[in-house]
Amino acid sequence: MTELRKRGAGGGDPDTAENISDKEADGDDRLGLSGDTEGECDVDSKTDTPDVPASTADTDNTPECLNKALEGLPPKWRNYWIRGLLSICMISGFFLMIYLGPIMLIFVVMSVQIKCFQEIITIGYRVYHSYELPWFRTLSWYFLICVNYFFYGETLADYFGALVRREEPLQFLARYHRFISFTLYLAGFCMFVLSLVKKHYRLQFYMFAWTHVTLLIVVTQSHLVIQNLFEGMIWYIVPISIVICNDIMAYLFGFFFGRTPLIKLSPKKTWEGFIGGFFSTVVFGFILAYLLSQFQYFVCPVEFNSETNRFTVECEPPDLFVMQEYTLPAALQNTLSWKTVNLYPFQIHSIFLSSFASLIGPFGGFFASGFKRAFKIKDFANTIPGHGGIMDRFDCQYLMATFTHVYIASFVRGPNPSKVLQQLLMLQPEQQLSIFHILRSQLKERGLLPPLAVRAE
Repeated sequence: MTELRKRGAGGGDPDTAENISDKEADGDDRLGLSGDTEGECDVDSKTDTPDVPASTADTDNTPECLNKALEGLPPKWRNYWIRGLLSICMISGFFLMIYLGPIMLIFVVMSVQIKCFQEIITIGYRVYHSYELPWFRTLSWYFLICVNYFFYGETLADYFGALVRREEPLQFLARYHRFISFTLYLAGFCMFVLSLVKKHYRLQFYMFAWTHVTLLIVVTQSHLVIQNLFEGMIWYIVPISIVICNDIMAYLFGFFFGRTPLIKLSPKKTWEGFIGGFFSTVVFGFILAYLLSQFQYFVCPVEFNSETNRFTVECEPPDLFVMQEYTLPAALQNTLSWKTVNLYPFQIHSIFLSSFASLIGPFGGFFASGFKRAFKIKDFANTIPGHGGIMDRFDCQYLMATFTHVYIASFVRGPNPSKVLQQLLMLQPEQQLSIFHILRSQLKERGLLPPLAVRAE
């Protein structure tokens, strides 16, 4: 801002100088944007960090009964028992959601997504609340609705084609879905432009970017979680479970054996916890993959049955979940005295998933730690005693969801016949008939049609 004032005083554009009011200059100084601090690099300096008002996220909301039961323990052990008890409760709730089926898991993902979005947006609102930015929270929630409408509309068209064909309003919405989605977003964009106030231009664009980055991190990743679920519940359960396992085992190894700090962004993280969490997670993922691969309920793709109006998970298990015999490398044969082992192919994939969850997944947590340090807050919220907010528990899950989706598309999944069929059924009868003739001629050339079918022509 000092540079702008100098330009105005030195014969620059007078209109530009007039538009920078004292209030805006003061606001920029509070955000560490003054030209006088250009050469400073200390990320923790007062001029570089917004002045965040006090938040309920930093208060203790542990139930009174639990506080009384643990009041005689040192703070370290008190926190250990609180985190442990609440972790058991959350894991039990996760098992219950799995038992209730795919539709309940989808609702869980949506609920977590909305809560994470609310926690991040609330931080931005608290940081810039004193500026009274018009329509900030209203537009943030409006954009959340628009993006969810787009993503879930795409899912509806891909996996619920039979339901869409039955309902006339849904046919219209499916046909013009992307245009409607763009129109809704465009309305929000125009509302943002109309809400711009001369004294707060820069701050309003900060918050516009804040909202969109939050949408990218939270909504896009939660959509990928649901896409993974439709590939089979095992692709939903295993990635989430190994991240939970890594989080717990890294905490336990760090708690009992931790001596060497791992990264400055998270001073409590240790190399002992990081390494112990890695090996524990790989073993846990391998065993969990073996257990779940035996059940059709977990391995079959989740599909919508138009006759019963329910989700079904019935199929002939894919080769990925059929026990196969593998020959061990010569070095292992000499060590173990085994020549072959019987494994589910998915167990091999679980090793790669577990390795990512243990080695790269924690960087999602480090990213969140850096974000919280930037705004001088301990947790995103105080939703879960001993754990913080929902975002504090799911910072690594979102990164894992993206990796799982990319891994499936790159190394596991071929074309999805069910999805292709749903798209074909959405076409006009003439288009369907044309595709039928092309497919029949291709099958006839390759000799795949039965003799009776060829004679019938």
